[in-house]
Amino acid sequence: MAECAPLAGTGPIPVRHIVLIHGAWQGSWAFAAWQPLLRAAGWQVHAVDLPGNAVPAFQPWPGGSSPDLCDYTEHVLQLLNRLDGPAVLVGHSGGGITAAQVAQARPDAVAALVFLAGMMLPDGMDFAALIDACRQAHPHFAYTGVGPLLQWDANGSASRVPVAVAREIFLHDCPPALAAQAQARLVWQPESGRAMRNRLTASRYGRVPRIYVECLRDRSVLHVLQRHMQQLSPGALRVTLDCGHVPQLACPQLLTQRLTDALVRVQVQARRDDGMPLAVCTQGRALPGAQSSSHPLP
Repeated sequence: MAECAPLAGTGPIPVRHIVLIHGAWQGSWAFAAWQPLLRAAGWQVHAVDLPGNAVPAFQPWPGGSSPDLCDYTEHVLQLLNRLDGPAVLVGHSGGGITAAQVAQARPDAVAALVFLAGMMLPDGMDFAALIDACRQAHPHFAYTGVGPLLQWDANGSASRVPVAVAREIFLHDCPPALAAQAQARLVWQPESGRAMRNRLTASRYGRVPRIYVECLRDRSVLHVLQRHMQQLSPGALRVTLDCGHVPQLACPQLLTQRLTDALVRVQVQARRDDGMPLAVCTQGRALPGAQSSSHPLP
């Protein structure tokens, strides 16, 4: 595997780690097709399994209560605490909410945030409020999404996506064999881990460089919704892909290339307490970080 240049003297601290955070109804397996490409580019890849996913709806959740954003955030923070340096966080779909909250909690440990067709929501706003805001801004905007098509457990605390719905909304442009494998692995999702709101501040979350990977043919988080999130939380570098909601399966090679270029462009840097800059690891090279960058919240 390609390696970053080692830390020496006053040189940049290499960013070797990339943490992949899945969205609703998924698990770490959602990134399986992408991980070999990231490793070939020199990254140490960490794909998480958020707590509570894959628990059948008729069984109690571990710990007696449904997991929520606090549980998700703590789960990722425990991983970051085990790493030997800062990491790039990638939040796919609803995983963007978790990624953002982790950055709020530990901005020093997050070199950059990547929202992969992800929920990049302002402080206190949930997805339903985003849809309402988009309808007000765009009078002809029409959206139903996956919500009306979900299957629910008896008390409405967890949902799952029917196979045909997953194929039509999430996986319509993915290779058929890989799409079939993915749709068969979708799991029960606790609603407490789906209807979530971030608590973010400019002084912490706003310090972390952000990249938004928008997907033009997304049928889950429509492109107009992705653009509206970028307007509500300006400052993210935009990467545009002509694909659906799951670029890590539909076009993983292109995604790797474009994301690598974007990380270089934002000159990824998260600083140690002594202010030493970092370098992002891409294709075995250590690329110097910027002296300073700020991405304030609106």
